[in-house]
Amino acid sequence: MGSLFRSEEMQYCQMFLQTEAAYQCVSELGELGLVQFKDLNTNVNSFQRTFVNEIRRCEEMERKLRYTEKEILKEGLTIPDYQENPPAPVPKEINDLEVEFEKMDTELRQVNTNYDALNQNLVELTEIREVIHKTQDYFLLYGQDFQYMIREETGVLHEEAVIGRQQQPALGFLVGTVLRDKVPVFERVMKFITHGMVFMRTEEIERILKDPITGDELHKCMFIVFYQGDQLKNKVKKVCDGMRATIYPVPDSPEERNSMLRGVNSRISDLEIVLTQSNEHRQRVLKVAHREIRSWTIKVEKIKAIYHTLNMFKVHQNSLLAECWFPAKAIDDIRRALTTGEKVSNSTIPTVIQPMLTSESPPSYYKCNKFVKGFQSVVDAYGMSTYGEVNPAPYTCITFPFLFAVMFGDAGHGLIMFLFGLFLILKEKSIGSKRITNEIANTFFGGRYIIMMMGAFSIYTGIIYNDFFSKSVNIFGSQWHPVIKDNEWHADKIQLNPITAHYNVTAYPIGVDPIWQPALNKILFSNSLKMKMAIILGVTHMLFGICLQIFNHIHFKSYIDIVIRFIPEFLFLACLFGYLVSQVIYKWLWFDATESHCAPALLIHFINMFMFKYSSSDTAKEKCDPNWMYYRGQNIVQIMMFFIAILSVPVLLVAKPVYIICKRKSIRKTVTDHESLISNEIPPANEDAKFPSGSTTEDRDLQHRSHHTVEHSIGEIIIHQTIHTIEFCLGCISHTASYLRLWALSLAHAQLSEVLWTMVLRLALTMAGRYVGAPIIFVIFFLWANLTVAILLLMEGLSAFLHTLRLHWVEFNSKFYMGEGYAFTPFNFNHILNMRSIDEIS
Repeated sequence: MGSLFRSEEMQYCQMFLQTEAAYQCVSELGELGLVQFKDLNTNVNSFQRTFVNEIRRCEEMERKLRYTEKEILKEGLTIPDYQENPPAPVPKEINDLEVEFEKMDTELRQVNTNYDALNQNLVELTEIREVIHKTQDYFLLYGQDFQYMIREETGVLHEEAVIGRQQQPALGFLVGTVLRDKVPVFERVMKFITHGMVFMRTEEIERILKDPITGDELHKCMFIVFYQGDQLKNKVKKVCDGMRATIYPVPDSPEERNSMLRGVNSRISDLEIVLTQSNEHRQRVLKVAHREIRSWTIKVEKIKAIYHTLNMFKVHQNSLLAECWFPAKAIDDIRRALTTGEKVSNSTIPTVIQPMLTSESPPSYYKCNKFVKGFQSVVDAYGMSTYGEVNPAPYTCITFPFLFAVMFGDAGHGLIMFLFGLFLILKEKSIGSKRITNEIANTFFGGRYIIMMMGAFSIYTGIIYNDFFSKSVNIFGSQWHPVIKDNEWHADKIQLNPITAHYNVTAYPIGVDPIWQPALNKILFSNSLKMKMAIILGVTHMLFGICLQIFNHIHFKSYIDIVIRFIPEFLFLACLFGYLVSQVIYKWLWFDATESHCAPALLIHFINMFMFKYSSSDTAKEKCDPNWMYYRGQNIVQIMMFFIAILSVPVLLVAKPVYIICKRKSIRKTVTDHESLISNEIPPANEDAKFPSGSTTEDRDLQHRSHHTVEHSIGEIIIHQTIHTIEFCLGCISHTASYLRLWALSLAHAQLSEVLWTMVLRLALTMAGRYVGAPIIFVIFFLWANLTVAILLLMEGLSAFLHTLRLHWVEFNSKFYMGEGYAFTPFNFNHILNMRSIDEIS
C-alpha cells in the first residue's frame, strides 16, 4: 500500500564509517534528510565525547557571529535571506572560517571601542561647551548683582562682610552638570551638608545628549556653586561625587573662558571628522558581514549539527559505528549520498551498511504533500500512529471538512472562507518567504488547505440547506402550491401544510425548498431533518472506523482479531444504531405527507425493541398506536438484532483473554521442551522475538500488541479487556449522541446568521428614504459585515472546527487507531535553513 495509507516500511541498520570520511558522509546524509540516528553514548557525559573540542570551536564561532549579527541589527539592517543552501564546509575549510571570523570580530570590536571612546569624548566636549556658554551667559546677566544675591542667599550681613573683608578668603565657584532627575535631591543635600553657606543656581541644558554606550537620552542641568574657603570647596566636591555630578574646570576670567571655548570648538570639529571616518570604516566592515552573515551562520550550524551527530556514534578501532532507522525505499539514495561523501573526503574504503534484527518498534513516517500535510498534523496531534497501522489522514481529508460543513453550512460564509484559503494558497510562496513570527497568522497559513476545503464543503452544504447569508435562493421555483384562503393572507401566522399545499409529489431539485424560509414552522422541519441526518452521518462514520480495523488485522496477520474483536464490535454497533439508521431511511421512503400524521415514533420503537413490546392489530394502526409494527416481521427482526448485539458483548469480554492465555501457555511449553545449547540461542518457537523491520508474523503481532502483557498476570489481562469492552459498549451510545452536535451547531449557526440579518442589516433597509437611507445602509452594512466575519466566521468557525476535531479524535479514531508510536525524526538541516537569527537556532 502507499505510504500515505500506512507508514513507510522502515529498516534498522548499522553503519561502519571510516574516520576520515565520517564527517562528509554525515553531511551528505543531513542534506538528504532520510536517516534517524540512534544515540549509542547515552551513558557518556557530553564533555567526554569524541568531538567535544570541535563543538567548542563551533560555539566560539557562533559567539563571534552573534556579536556581528547584533551590530548589524543595531544599525537597523535586516538579515537578508537569499534562499541559499551552502554545503557544510570540509574540515580543512573550518580553519579558514575561524581565521576570517577572528579577523572580522577583532576589527569590528576595535572599531567599536575606538568609536565609543571618541563618541564619549565628543559628548563630554559638547557638555563642556554648553557649560561654558551657560557660565558666560550667567556672568553677563548677573555679574553686577551676584554679590548681593549671595548675601541674601547665605544670610551674611553687609557690615560683617565689610569688617571681615580682609580676613575672609576669596570667593570661588565650581561649575558642572548633573542629571535633571537628581536636581531636587542634589539641592537639598548641598544645602544640608554646607549648612546653607553656599550659593547655588541650576539651569537646564536644552540640548539633549546621548549616552554613547547605551544610546539612552541624557537630560542634564548645569549648576554653578559659589563658596568661600577650601573647607566648603571640599564639601561641595564630595556632594558632587556622591550625586555622580561632573565638575568642569571653568576659568575665572572671561578672556580665559573665551579661549577655552575656542579650543573646545576646535577639538569638537576634529572629533566629528574622525568620527565620520571611523563610522565609514565600521559601515564597510558591517556591509561585508551583512552580505555573508546568513551563509556563514548556516555553515557553522551545519558543522555543529554534524559533530553533534558524530558524538552519537561509537568509536570502533579506526572507524565509527552508527545505528539508524531509515525508509527501506531510500536505501539507494542513502548509498549514493555515502558514496558522494567518500569521494569528497578521498576515502578508499566504502561505508558498510549492515541490516539488524531488533525488537524495538520502528518510527512512523509518512511522505505527505502540501495538501495532506495539514490534515496529517491534525491526526498527529491526537497521537503518532503505531508503526504499520492504518493512517486516518487520507480519510480525514474528506470527512473533516465535510463534518465541519454540516455544522457550518452556509454557502455565503463558506464562499468567504474558501476564497480566503485560496488566497493563502496562491500567495503561499510570497507569504512563506516573509517568515511570519505571529503564531496565530502562522496557524492560519499552515492550515490554508484545510480552510479552503472547509469553505468548499460549506458551499455544498449551504446549497443543500439553501442558506446564503441566512437567506434562501429560489432558482428553480418552489414546488409548493399554497392553498390559503383570502382572509388568511392578512393573518400574522401562516404555516405550510404538506398535505394540502404540495402538488405533484415533486421535491425541489437541489436542497431545501426556498418556501420554508418565511414559514413559521421552519424550525420544526429543519430540526427533524438535521437531527436524523446527524445520527445517520455519525453511525456511518463510526461503522467506517470499525471497518478500518480489518486492514490492521490483515497487515499484522492477526486474523484471530477479526473474529474476536472486529465482528463483535461491528455487530453490536450495526444491530443497534445501524438498525436505527435503517429505520430512519425506511420512514422517509414509505411515509409520505398523507400518512405523516400516523408515522411511527422511532424513539418509542427503539425503546420497545429492548422491552419486546409490539402491537399488530388493525385498530392500533387506525388509532396511530406508537406500539404498532409498521412493517411485516418487525418483531422478529428486532428480537434478532437485540440478541445478536447482546451476545457480542461476552465475545468481546472473554474471547481475547482466553486466546492470549492459551497462546502464552503454548509458547511456554515450546520453550520448556527446547533445550538451549548456548546462552544466546533463540528457541524455535520464539525465533521471531527479534524480527527484522517489515516482517509480519502472528507471533510478531502478538508481541507487538501485548509487549507489556507478557509480564502481566491473568487478572490484569481480564481487567484490561473488561475495561475495553465496557468502554466500547458505553462509547457506542455516548458517541452516537455526540454526533448530535452536528444538528445543534447547524441550527445555532443558522439562527445566529438570521438574527444578524434581522436585527442589523434589515433595519438599514427599512430606514429613511432614497437619499438619506444610502449612507445609513453603508454604515450598517459595514457593521453587519464585521459582525459576520467576527462572530459567524471566526467564532462559529472555530467552534465548529473544535467540535469536528473532537468527533475525529474521540468518536472516529478510537474505533481503530492506537496512536502509540513515535515520529520519524531524521537528521537534516531544514531547521537551520528555516531559522531567522542565530539566537533562534542556538
